Amino acid sequence: MAGFTLNTRIRAKADDSTDTFEIAIETVEWVPAKAAVIICDMWDTHHCISTAERVAEMAPRMNEVIAGIRKEGALIIHAPSGCMGFYDETPQRKRAQEAPFVEASVEFRWNGWDQPREICQLEESPLPIGITNPGPCSCHTPEPCCKEGVAPWIRQIETIEIVEEDAISDDGQEVYNLLQRIENVIVMGVAANICVLGRPFGIRQLVYLGKKPLLCRDLTDSHHCDHGGHFQGTDLTLEHIEKYWCPTVTSDQIVGGKAFRFRDDKRE
Repeated sequence: MAGFTLNTRIRAKADDSTDTFEIAIETVEWVPAKAAVIICDMWDTHHCISTAERVAEMAPRMNEVIAGIRKEGALIIHAPSGCMGFYDETPQRKRAQEAPFVEASVEFRWNGWDQPREICQLEESPLPIGITNPGPCSCHTPEPCCKEGVAPWIRQIETIEIVEEDAISDDGQEVYNLLQRIENVIVMGVAANICVLGRPFGIRQLVYLGKKPLLCRDLTDSHHCDHGGHFQGTDLTLEHIEKYWCPTVTSDQIVGGKAFRFRDDKRE
């Protein structure tokens, strides 16, 4: 089976004496049959209007990419957190629940920005407080569109197709069980600064488990209010991930076509 040739991007320190980082590109080969995709929290709605709109805008391209990599033999894991009740008794949910148990070397937990030093083992440079500690709304308006409360989502957005051979789980141990034949994991979904990094199946946890996550940087979004503008805040999050956690790649390298770009992102 043919593999993927991917030009992955990281931010490497220019030298040990400074905190200057430079973009570095590494070409890697991935075998689809030994790869998985984790789709994080692409819910059907959100308590923030603008977040829900960006999810809906991104979902068609994400579905196209997922279909392409699935066709090549990759495992697709749908992880809409808090929505497992909707998928009770489905074969995809049962696949995750029935995967053989594998003991992990670390605890499965939420891995946020305030991790204890003995767990994190990395000195992460700070980001603006609006990114690391966002509120319930990411709309750039004088007043938020919502208040944090009961989660309104019940399922993954319908635009993203779930097929027979996929799996569904929001449980770190279940996801780890599913990844035992997997060498590389592509993560996509929202929000990059919160759930994509912090979930018990997210990037920080995958790194602690010894996996090799790769973030699809055009198929993610941050939930924050950064004064420099929403997309600049997302870029700051991506740069942070590339510095401290894992490489990133764009969807066009996986299935061709054009990398996704939000219509409101008017930057050069």
